[in-house]
Amino acid sequence: MQYFFQQLLNGITSGAVYASLGLALVLIYRTTNIANFAQGEMATFSAFLSWQITQFGVPIAWSILLVMIISILIGAVVYAVIVRPVQHKDEMTIIIVTLGLFLAFNSATGAIWGFMQKSSPSPFPTTSWTLGSLRISAELLSFVGVLIAVSGGLYLLFQKTRLGMALRAAASNAQSAQLVGIPYTKMMIFGWGMAAALGAVSGALVASRLTLDPNMMADVIIYAFASAVVGGMSSYVGAVVGGIVVGVSQAFSTAFLPGLGADLQIIVPLLLIVTVLIIKPEGLFGKTVAARV
Repeated sequence: MQYFFQQLLNGITSGAVYASLGLALVLIYRTTNIANFAQGEMATFSAFLSWQITQFGVPIAWSILLVMIISILIGAVVYAVIVRPVQHKDEMTIIIVTLGLFLAFNSATGAIWGFMQKSSPSPFPTTSWTLGSLRISAELLSFVGVLIAVSGGLYLLFQKTRLGMALRAAASNAQSAQLVGIPYTKMMIFGWGMAAALGAVSGALVASRLTLDPNMMADVIIYAFASAVVGGMSSYVGAVVGGIVVGVSQAFSTAFLPGLGADLQIIVPLLLIVTVLIIKPEGLFGKTVAARV
């Protein structure tokens, strides 16, 4: 039983990472109706930026905050220059563009910082406590705290502010939003900037657990997409719950299905995606959209 609960805590820690990137995916999808396949590589680029700033002597916590601001600008430029011209094209064109962004950010990261692994300082304390036979780390509590703060911030933004209402209106019906005076393009730019900032947070979380590598998000982005799909691409609560489900499922499969092997762990999120799409295509917390014809 002790082993079970320890794996549960490990799964929640991983799930918080997946959920943080899943929230960025949901944010872009809800504001622009685009699934950004380059989100993981943008997060990796931000993580390397944070590492670079720490090399200048800036504390890691301040470097992350600074990189979040820089990431907002990067996300805004990416949308305005690259995504906006094709946003209303067919879905295949948009997918190809985001895959192109994936390759561009991956190549840029490798070209600037190289492909050698680097060690990034953690913004969280390394202490841990023992509760009975369970080991609870400060990292776990920090990850969960970050996730709660991000989720709460997004909820307050979209449900309690005029800016959030404008973002929702622009995403729901661009033409009607423009007719009532909502600056559609500015809302989309802001949405991509916010998602890039969330990606910077995810990159910092991943870098604190792994070594910095241009390909460090290769698996994480799949788990994040699984989190968003399982919870519902239109639901922030769903992204959080989906992240925890994916993280716990991965931890349990690693612990109790050793024959599966580390290389085959990626099957777990893929099975979750397929299962949810078959049973409830809109996700656990997603809403079915009805249209008059």
